[in-house]
Amino acid sequence: MLYTLLLPWAREFSELRLLNYITFRAGAAFVTALLVSFVLGPAIIRRLRAMAVHQVVREGTPDSHAGKGTTPTMGGLIILAATFIPVLLWARLSNRYVLLAMFVTAWMGGIGFLDDYLKLQQKRRGEKNLGLVERYKLAGQVICGLGLGTYLLLFPISTLPGASTTLPFFKYVLLVPVTASLAWLYIPWVTFILTGVSNAVNLTDGLDGLSSGLVAIAVTTLGLFAYVLGRKDTSAYLQVFYLLGSGELTVFCAAVVGACIGFLWFNAHPAQVFMGDTGSLALGGAVGAIALLLKSEFLLLFVGAVFFAETVSVILQRSVFKYRKRRYGEEYAKANRVFRRAPLHHHFELMGWPETQVVVRFWIVGILCAILALSTLKLR
Repeated sequence: MLYTLLLPWAREFSELRLLNYITFRAGAAFVTALLVSFVLGPAIIRRLRAMAVHQVVREGTPDSHAGKGTTPTMGGLIILAATFIPVLLWARLSNRYVLLAMFVTAWMGGIGFLDDYLKLQQKRRGEKNLGLVERYKLAGQVICGLGLGTYLLLFPISTLPGASTTLPFFKYVLLVPVTASLAWLYIPWVTFILTGVSNAVNLTDGLDGLSSGLVAIAVTTLGLFAYVLGRKDTSAYLQVFYLLGSGELTVFCAAVVGACIGFLWFNAHPAQVFMGDTGSLALGGAVGAIALLLKSEFLLLFVGAVFFAETVSVILQRSVFKYRKRRYGEEYAKANRVFRRAPLHHHFELMGWPETQVVVRFWIVGILCAILALSTLKLR
């Protein structure tokens, strides 16, 4: 908005030429996101407390989480506000990369909001807090993935084929379907990535500051990729594909990072508010959408390694438990679990690690994975 309104005045006011620079607008979006979080955060938290929108503590959670049942959830509203306001102010709203990323984030956030809202209504009626039925939640995520995949296939947003992706560590290697009929497989691929990443972030959201910190690290890395891929000179030097217009995603990424860090101000241990599904699904959708738009889905194996490990721990725990229960009985299955509790962060808590220690160590692993992801730009 500001880009469109103020840039025509650049001839009269030379300072406004800074709006031409993505780096300036990304920095402005980051600062704006922080300010929006600090200004709106307390008001949103007060409102959530007044509405008694409290966290649901799951059975089997470590005892240290017992007091979290009175902490308000749905704090993802802070993240959404702190993301969209800066993007609307500083990004070029005619850019399809930005518009698609905003759409996916809003859609996933809407699914999460509906889930959190239903939990609130069920709690007020004295019912069990189930929220949105799992199959309906999954259906909403799948619809978003199908929509994004179909759009990218039929209306490519870069000079590369719509149904294509790149590989880390390889220069100018583009994976494309062999035939036009196989190109339609790209749609379920997009759906799988988007659904998987959004649910992975949702599973990781179990400790104060864990998800918000890890998403900030991951999106910072993806933002650097967006900037590199969106410049002809740097993309040619690093021998990666140039994606015209993708640099504008840097502004979106900066806003998401600023929103996560601003939210962390209130979510750091002991948390004043939790993001709930409103925030975790929205952030997961944002991470997945950015990777898909940058044709860098396989990069998620590095920047999203912690999210991947958390998801695998849940799948492995459930699968092995069901198998052992069927073969050896329920008592044996309970006594011989793969992890003390899944997701993985709870396993380390039950091993004796304090919550803050788990969070910081997972952040460190996330930073190491981010550095490895960035190294793929040079190791080609």
